[in-house]
Amino acid sequence: MLFKKPQVAFYPFMVLRDDYKCVRCKSCVDQCSFDATYYDEDLNMIMNHHENCVNCKRCEAFCPTDAIKVVKNPSTFHPDANWTPEAIRDIHVQMLTGAIILTSTGNDKPIRNYFDHLLLDACQVTNPPIDPLREPMELKTFIGRKTDALEFDPDGVSIKTTIGKQLELEIPVLFSAMSYGSINLNLQKAMARAAKEFGTYWNTGEGGLHRDLREYKECTIVQVASGRFGVDLEYLETSAAIEIKIGQGAKPGIGGHLPGEKVNEGIAQTRMIPVGSDAISPAPHHDIYSIEDLRQLIYALKEATNYEKPVFVKIAAVHNVAAIACGIAHAGADAVVIDGVRGGTGATPKSLRDHVGIPIELAIAAVDDRLRKEGLRNQVSLIAAGGFRSAVDVLKAVALGADAVYIGTVAKLAAGCTQCQQCHTGRCAWGITTNDPRLAKRLNPDIVAENLYNLLRAWAHDIKELLGAMGINAIESIRGNRLRLRSWGLTEQENKILGVLPAGM
Repeated sequence: MLFKKPQVAFYPFMVLRDDYKCVRCKSCVDQCSFDATYYDEDLNMIMNHHENCVNCKRCEAFCPTDAIKVVKNPSTFHPDANWTPEAIRDIHVQMLTGAIILTSTGNDKPIRNYFDHLLLDACQVTNPPIDPLREPMELKTFIGRKTDALEFDPDGVSIKTTIGKQLELEIPVLFSAMSYGSINLNLQKAMARAAKEFGTYWNTGEGGLHRDLREYKECTIVQVASGRFGVDLEYLETSAAIEIKIGQGAKPGIGGHLPGEKVNEGIAQTRMIPVGSDAISPAPHHDIYSIEDLRQLIYALKEATNYEKPVFVKIAAVHNVAAIACGIAHAGADAVVIDGVRGGTGATPKSLRDHVGIPIELAIAAVDDRLRKEGLRNQVSLIAAGGFRSAVDVLKAVALGADAVYIGTVAKLAAGCTQCQQCHTGRCAWGITTNDPRLAKRLNPDIVAENLYNLLRAWAHDIKELLGAMGINAIESIRGNRLRLRSWGLTEQENKILGVLPAGM
Protein backbone atom coordinates (compact mmCIF):
# COMPACT_ATOMS: atom_id res chain seq x y z
CA MET A 1 0.00 0.00 0.00
CA LEU A 2 1.27 3.47 -0.86
CA PHE A 3 0.78 6.25 1.67
CA LYS A 4 0.19 9.77 0.41
CA LYS A 5 1.58 11.13 3.69
CA PRO A 6 4.17 9.70 6.10
CA GLN A 7 2.64 7.61 8.85
CA VAL A 8 4.56 9.64 11.44
CA ALA A 9 4.80 13.38 10.79
CA PHE A 10 7.94 14.59 12.49
CA TYR A 11 8.28 18.26 13.28
CA PRO A 12 11.39 19.63 14.99
CA PHE A 13 9.95 22.22 17.42
CA MET A 14 7.11 22.59 19.91
CA VAL A 15 5.60 25.67 21.50
CA LEU A 16 5.06 25.17 25.24
CA ARG A 17 2.68 27.62 26.90
CA ASP A 18 2.04 28.06 30.62
CA ASP A 19 -1.74 28.50 30.60
CA TYR A 20 -1.65 29.94 34.13
CA LYS A 21 0.67 32.76 33.00
CA CYS A 22 -1.05 33.34 29.65
CA VAL A 23 -3.33 36.43 29.72
CA ARG A 24 -4.79 35.87 26.23
CA CYS A 25 -3.31 39.12 24.95
CA LYS A 26 -2.85 37.42 21.53
CA SER A 27 0.52 39.08 21.06
CA CYS A 28 2.02 35.74 20.02
CA VAL A 29 -0.78 35.29 17.46
CA ASP A 30 -0.14 38.74 15.98
CA GLN A 31 3.64 38.32 15.91
CA CYS A 32 3.86 34.81 14.39
CA SER A 33 4.31 35.03 10.62
CA PHE A 34 4.33 31.25 10.08
CA ASP A 35 0.78 30.50 11.31
CA ALA A 36 2.09 28.41 14.18
CA THR A 37 -0.14 30.12 16.75
CA TYR A 38 -3.87 30.85 16.74
CA TYR A 39 -6.65 31.80 19.15
CA ASP A 40 -9.61 29.48 19.70
CA GLU A 41 -12.58 31.67 20.67
CA ASP A 42 -14.77 28.78 21.78
CA LEU A 43 -12.17 27.50 24.24
CA ASN A 44 -10.70 30.94 24.99
CA MET A 45 -7.25 29.42 24.53
CA ILE A 46 -4.15 30.12 22.50
CA MET A 47 -3.41 27.00 20.44
CA ASN A 48 -0.54 25.93 18.22
CA HIS A 49 0.18 24.22 14.91
CA HIS A 50 3.53 22.88 16.09
CA GLU A 51 4.41 21.64 12.62
CA ASN A 52 4.56 25.26 11.42
CA CYS A 53 6.93 26.49 14.14
CA VAL A 54 10.43 27.42 12.88
CA ASN A 55 11.88 28.47 16.27
CA CYS A 56 12.21 32.14 15.34
CA LYS A 57 11.61 33.10 19.01
CA ARG A 58 9.36 36.05 18.09
CA CYS A 59 6.50 34.81 20.31
CA GLU A 60 8.89 34.28 23.25
CA ALA A 61 10.32 37.77 22.90
CA PHE A 62 6.92 39.49 22.83
CA CYS A 63 5.07 37.48 25.47
CA PRO A 64 4.49 39.99 28.32
CA THR A 65 4.23 37.29 30.99
CA ASP A 66 7.03 34.97 29.82
CA ALA A 67 4.48 32.22 29.32
CA ILE A 68 6.02 30.76 26.13
CA LYS A 69 9.02 28.55 25.48
CA VAL A 70 9.91 27.05 22.10
CA VAL A 71 11.70 23.73 22.60
CA LYS A 72 12.95 20.82 20.54
CA ASN A 73 10.31 18.18 19.97
CA PRO A 74 11.17 15.33 22.40
CA SER A 75 9.21 12.89 20.22
CA THR A 76 11.53 11.74 17.48
CA PHE A 77 12.51 8.68 15.51
CA HIS A 78 14.54 5.77 16.79
CA PRO A 79 18.18 6.87 17.31
CA ASP A 80 20.30 6.03 14.29
CA ALA A 81 23.65 7.61 13.44
CA ASN A 82 22.93 7.25 9.72
CA TRP A 83 19.18 7.83 9.51
CA THR A 84 18.95 11.03 11.52
CA PRO A 85 15.61 12.81 12.09
CA GLU A 86 16.77 15.51 9.67
CA ALA A 87 17.50 12.96 6.93
CA ILE A 88 14.11 11.29 7.42
CA ARG A 89 12.31 14.62 7.41
CA ASP A 90 14.02 15.59 4.15
CA ILE A 91 12.88 12.33 2.57
CA HIS A 92 9.31 13.02 3.66
CA VAL A 93 9.43 16.53 2.17
CA GLN A 94 10.78 15.34 -1.16
CA MET A 95 8.41 12.39 -1.48
CA LEU A 96 5.48 14.78 -1.07
CA THR A 97 6.74 17.66 -3.21
CA GLY A 98 9.00 16.07 -5.83
CA ALA A 99 11.24 19.13 -5.50
CA ILE A 100 14.65 20.09 -4.19
CA ILE A 101 14.74 21.33 -0.60
CA LEU A 102 15.44 25.02 -0.23
CA THR A 103 17.05 26.52 2.82
CA SER A 104 18.92 29.66 3.81
CA THR A 105 21.64 31.13 6.05
CA GLY A 106 24.97 29.27 6.16
CA ASN A 107 26.15 25.68 6.44
CA ASP A 108 25.06 24.31 9.83
CA LYS A 109 26.95 21.03 9.65
CA PRO A 110 29.77 20.31 12.14
CA ILE A 111 32.52 21.16 9.65
CA ARG A 112 35.72 21.93 11.53
CA ASN A 113 36.09 25.61 12.30
CA TYR A 114 39.82 26.16 11.97
CA PHE A 115 39.68 29.57 13.65
CA ASP A 116 38.88 27.71 16.88
CA HIS A 117 42.06 25.65 16.42
CA LEU A 118 44.38 28.63 15.96
CA LEU A 119 45.98 30.53 18.84
CA LEU A 120 47.55 34.00 18.71
CA ASP A 121 51.02 34.81 20.00
CA ALA A 122 51.70 37.33 22.77
CA CYS A 123 54.70 39.34 23.93
CA GLN A 124 56.08 39.62 27.47
CA VAL A 125 59.72 40.56 28.11
CA THR A 126 62.18 41.00 25.24
CA ASN A 127 59.48 42.34 22.94
CA PRO A 128 57.07 44.04 25.37
CA PRO A 129 53.35 44.38 24.69
CA ILE A 130 51.78 47.70 23.75
CA ASP A 131 49.04 49.42 25.74
CA PRO A 132 46.37 50.47 23.18
CA LEU A 133 45.01 53.06 25.62
CA ARG A 134 48.34 54.89 25.68
CA GLU A 135 49.87 54.11 22.29
CA PRO A 136 48.38 54.82 18.84
CA MET A 137 47.12 51.67 17.09
CA GLU A 138 46.57 51.69 13.33
CA LEU A 139 43.74 49.61 11.88
CA LYS A 140 43.44 51.55 8.64
CA THR A 141 43.33 49.21 5.66
CA PHE A 142 43.64 49.93 1.95
CA ILE A 143 41.94 47.69 -0.61
CA GLY A 144 43.15 47.82 -4.19
CA ARG A 145 46.04 47.09 -6.52
CA LYS A 146 49.40 48.15 -5.10
CA THR A 147 53.01 48.08 -6.28
CA ASP A 148 55.99 45.97 -5.30
CA ALA A 149 58.25 49.03 -4.94
CA LEU A 150 58.04 52.81 -5.12
CA GLU A 151 60.03 54.85 -7.59
CA PHE A 152 60.94 58.45 -6.73
CA ASP A 153 61.78 61.46 -8.84
CA PRO A 154 65.44 62.60 -8.76
CA ASP A 155 64.58 65.01 -5.94
CA GLY A 156 63.89 62.01 -3.72
CA VAL A 157 60.66 63.55 -2.47
CA SER A 158 58.02 63.13 -5.18
CA ILE A 159 56.71 59.62 -5.85
CA LYS A 160 57.00 58.64 -9.51
CA THR A 161 55.05 55.37 -9.21
CA THR A 162 51.34 55.51 -10.03
CA ILE A 163 49.18 53.66 -7.51
CA GLY A 164 45.68 52.61 -8.45
CA LYS A 165 42.50 53.75 -6.73
CA GLN A 166 42.25 52.40 -3.17
CA LEU A 167 39.35 51.91 -0.78
CA GLU A 168 40.29 53.26 2.65
CA LEU A 169 38.81 51.37 5.62
CA GLU A 170 39.04 52.39 9.27
CA ILE A 171 38.76 48.71 10.21
CA PRO A 172 39.44 45.63 8.03
CA VAL A 173 35.71 44.76 7.99
CA LEU A 174 33.06 45.45 5.33
CA PHE A 175 29.34 44.62 5.19
CA SER A 176 28.77 41.73 2.82
CA ALA A 177 26.59 41.58 -0.29
CA MET A 178 22.89 41.12 0.56
CA SER A 179 20.54 42.20 -2.21
CA TYR A 180 17.36 44.24 -2.02
CA GLY A 181 14.82 41.50 -2.36
CA SER A 182 16.67 38.92 -0.32
CA ILE A 183 16.63 41.45 2.56
CA ASN A 184 14.45 44.51 2.90
CA LEU A 185 15.41 48.11 2.29
CA ASN A 186 15.55 48.99 5.98
CA LEU A 187 18.49 46.66 6.62
CA GLN A 188 20.34 48.04 3.60
CA LYS A 189 19.76 51.56 4.93
CA ALA A 190 21.14 50.53 8.32
CA MET A 191 24.28 48.97 6.82
CA ALA A 192 24.90 51.96 4.56
CA ARG A 193 24.50 54.43 7.42
CA ALA A 194 26.74 52.45 9.78
CA ALA A 195 29.40 52.05 7.06
CA LYS A 196 29.41 55.76 6.32
CA GLU A 197 29.60 56.80 9.97
CA PHE A 198 32.34 54.33 10.90
CA GLY A 199 34.46 54.58 7.79
CA THR A 200 33.98 51.33 5.94
CA TYR A 201 31.83 50.00 3.04
CA TRP A 202 28.67 48.04 2.38
CA ASN A 203 27.73 45.94 -0.66
CA THR A 204 24.44 46.18 -2.56
CA GLY A 205 24.40 42.54 -3.63
CA GLU A 206 23.08 41.64 -7.07
CA GLY A 207 19.71 43.38 -6.75
CA GLY A 208 20.67 46.88 -7.85
CA LEU A 209 20.81 50.10 -5.81
CA HIS A 210 17.59 51.67 -4.53
CA ARG A 211 17.36 55.39 -5.20
CA ASP A 212 17.03 56.16 -1.48
CA LEU A 213 20.57 54.81 -0.97
CA ARG A 214 22.37 56.88 -3.60
CA GLU A 215 23.37 59.43 -0.97
CA TYR A 216 25.76 56.74 0.38
CA LYS A 217 27.68 56.60 -2.89
CA GLU A 218 31.10 57.08 -1.27
CA CYS A 219 30.79 53.97 0.89
CA THR A 220 28.87 51.71 -1.52
CA ILE A 221 30.20 48.69 -3.42
CA VAL A 222 27.87 47.74 -6.27
CA GLN A 223 27.67 44.20 -7.59
CA VAL A 224 27.51 42.98 -11.17
CA ALA A 225 26.17 39.42 -11.25
CA SER A 226 25.14 37.12 -14.09
CA GLY A 227 21.59 38.52 -14.15
CA ARG A 228 22.92 42.09 -14.53
CA PHE A 229 19.98 43.33 -12.43
CA GLY A 230 19.91 47.10 -12.06
CA VAL A 231 23.18 47.54 -13.93
CA ASP A 232 23.60 50.69 -16.00
CA LEU A 233 26.17 53.47 -16.16
CA GLU A 234 24.49 55.49 -13.40
CA TYR A 235 24.55 52.44 -11.12
CA LEU A 236 28.27 51.88 -11.75
CA GLU A 237 29.10 55.51 -11.15
CA THR A 238 27.08 55.70 -7.94
CA SER A 239 29.66 53.63 -6.10
CA ALA A 240 33.09 53.51 -4.58
CA ALA A 241 33.92 50.13 -6.13
CA ILE A 242 32.43 47.46 -8.40
CA GLU A 243 32.27 43.74 -7.60
CA ILE A 244 31.77 41.05 -10.25
CA LYS A 245 30.01 38.11 -8.62
CA ILE A 246 31.09 34.78 -10.10
CA GLY A 247 30.33 32.50 -7.17
CA GLN A 248 29.00 32.41 -3.62
CA GLY A 249 30.08 30.23 -0.71
CA ALA A 250 26.59 29.00 0.15
CA LYS A 251 25.86 27.87 -3.41
CA PRO A 252 28.98 27.48 -5.57
CA GLY A 253 28.34 26.70 -9.21
CA ILE A 254 24.74 27.90 -9.42
CA GLY A 255 23.00 31.24 -9.91
CA GLY A 256 20.20 32.88 -7.97
CA HIS A 257 16.41 32.99 -8.06
CA LEU A 258 14.13 35.60 -6.50
CA PRO A 259 10.54 34.30 -6.91
CA GLY A 260 8.09 36.59 -8.68
CA GLU A 261 5.79 36.84 -5.64
CA LYS A 262 8.60 38.69 -3.86
CA VAL A 263 9.14 41.20 -6.68
CA ASN A 264 7.11 44.21 -5.63
CA GLU A 265 7.17 47.62 -7.29
CA GLY A 266 10.25 48.86 -5.42
CA ILE A 267 12.28 45.73 -6.15
CA ALA A 268 11.12 45.68 -9.77
CA GLN A 269 12.16 49.29 -10.31
CA THR A 270 15.54 48.74 -8.66
CA ARG A 271 16.28 45.52 -10.55
CA MET A 272 14.81 46.90 -13.80
CA ILE A 273 12.39 44.00 -14.30
CA PRO A 274 8.56 43.76 -14.44
CA VAL A 275 6.59 43.53 -11.20
CA GLY A 276 5.83 39.91 -10.31
CA SER A 277 8.40 38.36 -12.65
CA ASP A 278 11.01 35.87 -11.45
CA ALA A 279 14.50 37.37 -11.12
CA ILE A 280 16.79 34.58 -12.29
CA SER A 281 20.56 34.84 -12.31
CA PRO A 282 22.01 32.11 -14.54
CA ALA A 283 24.71 29.83 -13.18
CA PRO A 284 27.40 31.21 -15.52
CA HIS A 285 27.88 34.71 -16.84
CA HIS A 286 26.99 34.13 -20.49
CA ASP A 287 29.84 36.36 -21.58
CA ILE A 288 32.48 34.70 -19.36
CA TYR A 289 33.88 31.29 -20.23
CA SER A 290 37.58 31.96 -19.68
CA ILE A 291 40.01 34.20 -17.80
CA GLU A 292 40.33 36.23 -20.99
CA ASP A 293 36.55 36.83 -21.01
CA LEU A 294 36.70 37.88 -17.37
CA ARG A 295 39.54 40.27 -18.14
CA GLN A 296 37.42 41.84 -20.88
CA LEU A 297 34.55 42.50 -18.43
CA ILE A 298 36.91 43.87 -15.76
CA TYR A 299 38.38 46.39 -18.17
CA ALA A 300 35.00 47.20 -19.70
CA LEU A 301 33.80 48.23 -16.23
CA LYS A 302 37.00 50.19 -15.60
CA GLU A 303 36.72 51.92 -18.94
CA ALA A 304 33.06 52.78 -18.35
CA THR A 305 33.95 54.47 -15.06
CA ASN A 306 37.13 56.21 -16.28
CA TYR A 307 39.33 53.90 -14.19
CA GLU A 308 38.04 55.63 -11.05
CA LYS A 309 36.53 52.52 -9.42
CA PRO A 310 38.45 49.47 -8.19
CA VAL A 311 36.97 46.25 -9.59
CA PHE A 312 36.66 43.17 -7.37
CA VAL A 313 35.85 39.60 -8.41
CA LYS A 314 33.96 37.36 -5.99
CA ILE A 315 34.31 33.58 -6.12
CA ALA A 316 33.35 30.66 -3.91
CA ALA A 317 36.03 28.77 -2.00
CA VAL A 318 36.35 25.49 -3.89
CA HIS A 319 39.07 22.90 -4.37
CA ASN A 320 41.15 24.81 -6.93
CA VAL A 321 40.49 28.26 -5.48
CA ALA A 322 44.18 29.27 -5.41
CA ALA A 323 44.62 28.77 -9.16
CA ILE A 324 41.36 30.62 -9.88
CA ALA A 325 42.43 33.55 -7.69
CA CYS A 326 45.75 33.82 -9.51
CA GLY A 327 43.92 33.89 -12.84
CA ILE A 328 41.72 36.69 -11.52
CA ALA A 329 44.83 38.64 -10.45
CA HIS A 330 46.33 38.20 -13.93
CA ALA A 331 43.01 39.36 -15.41
CA GLY A 332 43.44 42.76 -13.79
CA ALA A 333 41.11 42.66 -10.78
CA ASP A 334 42.00 44.99 -7.92
CA ALA A 335 40.72 42.56 -5.27
CA VAL A 336 39.68 38.92 -5.04
CA VAL A 337 36.78 38.10 -2.74
CA ILE A 338 36.64 34.50 -1.52
CA ASP A 339 33.45 33.18 0.11
CA GLY A 340 33.85 30.06 2.25
CA VAL A 341 31.60 27.07 2.85
CA ARG A 342 29.99 28.67 5.92
CA GLY A 343 28.87 31.73 3.94
CA GLY A 344 25.22 32.69 4.28
CA THR A 345 22.51 33.20 1.68
CA GLY A 346 18.86 34.11 1.35
CA ALA A 347 18.00 30.94 -0.58
CA THR A 348 19.89 27.89 -1.79
CA PRO A 349 19.38 24.17 -2.36
CA LYS A 350 20.16 22.48 0.94
CA SER A 351 22.34 19.90 -0.81
CA LEU A 352 24.68 22.59 -2.17
CA ARG A 353 24.85 24.63 1.02
CA ASP A 354 25.84 21.63 3.12
CA HIS A 355 28.12 19.68 0.78
CA VAL A 356 29.93 21.97 -1.68
CA GLY A 357 32.95 24.19 -1.00
CA ILE A 358 35.79 24.38 1.52
CA PRO A 359 36.34 26.30 4.78
CA ILE A 360 37.46 29.90 4.35
CA GLU A 361 40.52 29.44 6.60
CA LEU A 362 42.07 26.89 4.23
CA ALA A 363 41.15 29.01 1.21
CA ILE A 364 42.78 32.17 2.61
CA ALA A 365 46.03 30.37 3.35
CA ALA A 366 46.12 28.57 0.00
CA VAL A 367 45.37 31.70 -2.04
CA ASP A 368 47.79 33.94 -0.13
CA ASP A 369 50.56 31.35 -0.50
CA ARG A 370 49.95 30.89 -4.25
CA LEU A 371 49.81 34.64 -4.93
CA ARG A 372 53.12 35.13 -3.12
CA LYS A 373 54.80 32.31 -5.02
CA GLU A 374 53.68 33.81 -8.34
CA GLY A 375 54.74 37.33 -7.34
CA LEU A 376 51.17 38.63 -7.50
CA ARG A 377 50.38 39.35 -3.86
CA ASN A 378 50.82 43.14 -4.06
CA GLN A 379 48.86 43.35 -7.29
CA VAL A 380 45.59 42.26 -5.73
CA SER A 381 43.89 42.58 -2.34
CA LEU A 382 42.31 39.54 -0.71
CA ILE A 383 38.94 39.84 1.01
CA ALA A 384 37.57 36.81 2.87
CA ALA A 385 33.93 36.00 3.65
CA GLY A 386 31.92 33.18 5.11
CA GLY A 387 31.13 32.68 8.80
CA PHE A 388 33.14 35.35 10.62
CA ARG A 389 31.81 35.61 14.17
CA SER A 390 34.11 37.95 16.07
CA ALA A 391 37.07 40.31 16.04
CA VAL A 392 39.27 37.34 16.90
CA ASP A 393 38.20 35.56 13.71
CA VAL A 394 38.98 38.74 11.77
CA LEU A 395 42.49 39.04 13.19
CA LYS A 396 43.25 35.36 12.58
CA ALA A 397 42.06 35.72 8.98
CA VAL A 398 44.38 38.70 8.49
CA ALA A 399 47.27 36.72 9.98
CA LEU A 400 46.52 33.91 7.51
CA GLY A 401 46.77 36.38 4.63
CA ALA A 402 43.50 38.29 4.15
CA ASP A 403 43.49 42.07 3.78
CA ALA A 404 39.93 42.43 5.08
CA VAL A 405 36.77 40.41 5.69
CA TYR A 406 33.11 40.69 4.76
CA ILE A 407 30.41 40.13 7.42
CA GLY A 408 26.79 39.37 6.53
CA THR A 409 25.26 37.02 9.09
CA VAL A 410 26.69 39.16 11.89
CA ALA A 411 24.84 42.16 10.44
CA LYS A 412 21.59 40.17 10.42
CA LEU A 413 22.15 39.05 14.00
CA ALA A 414 22.64 42.67 15.02
CA ALA A 415 19.25 43.36 13.41
CA GLY A 416 17.55 40.65 15.49
CA CYS A 417 17.99 37.50 13.36
CA THR A 418 17.58 34.23 15.28
CA GLN A 419 18.97 31.96 12.53
CA CYS A 420 15.74 30.06 11.97
CA GLN A 421 16.82 29.36 8.35
CA GLN A 422 13.59 30.63 6.78
CA CYS A 423 14.96 33.59 4.78
CA HIS A 424 13.83 31.97 1.51
CA THR A 425 10.17 31.98 2.57
CA GLY A 426 9.87 35.77 2.68
CA ARG A 427 8.04 35.45 6.02
CA CYS A 428 10.81 36.56 8.39
CA ALA A 429 9.11 37.40 11.68
CA TRP A 430 11.81 39.93 12.54
CA GLY A 431 11.34 41.90 9.31
CA ILE A 432 14.85 41.24 8.01
CA THR A 433 14.55 38.97 4.98
CA THR A 434 11.04 39.91 3.93
CA ASN A 435 9.45 42.64 1.86
CA ASP A 436 5.97 42.08 3.21
CA PRO A 437 5.08 45.65 4.31
CA ARG A 438 3.49 44.38 7.55
CA LEU A 439 6.64 42.50 8.53
CA ALA A 440 9.31 44.77 7.04
CA LYS A 441 8.30 47.69 9.26
CA ARG A 442 9.33 45.63 12.30
CA LEU A 443 12.95 46.48 11.50
CA ASN A 444 13.90 50.02 12.54
CA PRO A 445 16.88 51.17 10.43
CA ASP A 446 17.93 53.81 12.98
CA ILE A 447 18.22 51.28 15.80
CA VAL A 448 19.97 48.68 13.62
CA ALA A 449 22.43 51.28 12.26
CA GLU A 450 23.38 52.15 15.84
CA ASN A 451 23.75 48.44 16.67
CA LEU A 452 26.04 47.92 13.66
CA TYR A 453 28.13 50.99 14.49
CA ASN A 454 28.54 49.79 18.09
CA LEU A 455 29.51 46.33 16.85
CA LEU A 456 32.27 47.74 14.60
CA ARG A 457 33.47 49.98 17.43
CA ALA A 458 33.65 47.01 19.82
CA TRP A 459 35.50 44.88 17.24
CA ALA A 460 37.98 47.71 16.65
CA HIS A 461 38.70 47.86 20.39
CA ASP A 462 39.09 44.07 20.49
CA ILE A 463 41.53 44.04 17.57
CA LYS A 464 43.61 46.82 19.15
CA GLU A 465 43.80 44.92 22.44
CA LEU A 466 44.90 41.76 20.65
CA LEU A 467 47.49 43.58 18.56
CA GLY A 468 48.80 45.29 21.67
CA ALA A 469 49.23 41.94 23.41
CA MET A 470 51.22 40.76 20.39
CA GLY A 471 53.49 43.82 20.54
CA ILE A 472 52.15 45.16 17.23
CA ASN A 473 50.80 48.66 16.66
CA ALA A 474 49.49 48.32 13.08
CA ILE A 475 47.23 45.77 11.39
CA GLU A 476 49.59 45.83 8.39
CA SER A 477 52.29 44.15 10.49
CA ILE A 478 50.20 41.05 11.17
CA ARG A 479 48.92 40.59 7.60
CA GLY A 480 50.10 37.22 6.33
CA ASN A 481 52.35 36.80 9.39
CA ARG A 482 51.50 33.18 10.18
CA LEU A 483 54.48 32.88 12.51
CA ARG A 484 52.33 34.66 15.08
CA LEU A 485 49.80 31.81 14.92
CA ARG A 486 49.96 28.35 16.47
CA SER A 487 47.56 25.46 16.01
CA TRP A 488 46.22 22.83 18.34
CA GLY A 489 44.40 19.58 17.53
CA LEU A 490 45.19 19.68 13.81
CA THR A 491 46.90 17.13 11.60
CA GLU A 492 50.29 17.65 10.00
CA GLN A 493 48.63 18.10 6.60
CA GLU A 494 46.20 20.71 7.93
CA ASN A 495 49.08 22.64 9.50
CA LYS A 496 50.93 22.49 6.20
CA ILE A 497 47.99 23.94 4.24
CA LEU A 498 47.43 26.67 6.81
CA GLY A 499 51.16 27.40 6.97
CA VAL A 500 51.24 27.38 10.77
CA LEU A 501 53.26 25.55 13.39
CA PRO A 502 51.70 23.42 16.10
CA ALA A 503 51.54 24.85 19.62
CA GLY A 504 54.78 24.28 21.53
CA MET A 505 57.04 24.90 18.52
